[in-house]
Amino acid sequence: MEPNCPTSSNDYAADISSIRQAQVRIEPFVHRTPVLTSETLDSITGRKLYFKCECFQKGGAFKFRGACNAIYSLDDDHAAKGVVTHSSGNHAAALALAAKLRGIPAYIVIPKNAPKCKVENVKRYGGQVIWSEPLMQSREDTANKVLQDTGAVLIHPYNDGCIISGQGTISLELLEQASEIDAIIVPISGGGLISGVALAAKAINPAIRIFAAEPMGADDAFQSKINGRITKLSEVNTIADGLRAFLGDLTWPIVRDLVDDVIVVDDEEIIQAMRLCYEILKIAVEPSGAIGLAAVLSSSFKTNPAYSECNNIGIVISGGNVDLGVLWNSVNK
Repeated sequence: MEPNCPTSSNDYAADISSIRQAQVRIEPFVHRTPVLTSETLDSITGRKLYFKCECFQKGGAFKFRGACNAIYSLDDDHAAKGVVTHSSGNHAAALALAAKLRGIPAYIVIPKNAPKCKVENVKRYGGQVIWSEPLMQSREDTANKVLQDTGAVLIHPYNDGCIISGQGTISLELLEQASEIDAIIVPISGGGLISGVALAAKAINPAIRIFAAEPMGADDAFQSKINGRITKLSEVNTIADGLRAFLGDLTWPIVRDLVDDVIVVDDEEIIQAMRLCYEILKIAVEPSGAIGLAAVLSSSFKTNPAYSECNNIGIVISGGNVDLGVLWNSVNK
């Protein structure tokens, strides 16, 4: 059983119609997050930047949009058995919170190396935590056992049409809040966020550019675009714990066709961007959330003539769930 989301009118798992339906479905529950600007950061980058602050979303990250859409797409009989997922953090907390709002159980498989603050969020929202080993195979095997034991519905963190549609509501809001935007930079991991953002944004404005921002130590999307097929890495190594997943079979076609480029940055650039978010924007941002700013500050972006006409750039600050100890240790290196 999967959430009952409308079938896309194209070959993708979602489209502008399913995204607009998602907006109506989740509007009573989600925050319409603010867009921040900074003349200081504009002067540093030489562009006008618009920060879509999903760090202020319920659960502290954009993931609540997709989770809410998926859970409220379930019929009552299936919803009563609960939902299950495997996640290193933000999707886990988002699903637990959305399930709590609907009054159904949430079984959350979490790898043992997940950030403490994200695990605490899951518990705070009433999710039932089941531990797994960090490897994806262990996560999936553990989730499958929970499915068999409970009859719950699996809600995948990103490879799901309802999830993609829910995340796409970010673009609907952002382009209402700042219609002059000509490019959007989005963190990429499994691809659910950027798939939804790209589908909605390009339906509204076909000329808009969509850029993915990815850590050098987990650059599978960059390599996938080069190779023309999903490319998985033997290992990943990045401070951005939310960007360690690989593209799925539903997200890859959208990334392949609609994402204009992938900008790769190293962890030092991400840490510097976190620091700027804290010092200038006055917001606490997790590494995955700061990577969009890191991308626009990178020399590869600033010196690439192909990006010279991108003057009004939306940056999705995807989340703010950061262990403060990690934050302080990072910025004080």
